[in-house]
Amino acid sequence: MNDDIFQGKWKQVRGEVQKQWGKLTNDDVDVIEGERTKLEGRLQERYGYTKDEARREVDDFIRNL
Repeated sequence: MNDDIFQGKWKQVRGEVQKQWGKLTNDDVDVIEGERTKLEGRLQERYGYTKDEARREVDDFIRNL
């Protein structure tokens, strides 16, 4: 799934995002709006991930959808 498809299906996957990363609030998910870079940034903030760790987490999540 590429970034465009991920953004297009955001309303469908936002619940899965919150299940995967429980520290993300509803406000976080609203701000992310399906944009991968925003998701990675929020993961860095909430979980203390490095940029590479956040990218890997999102890659794995998208691959498993």
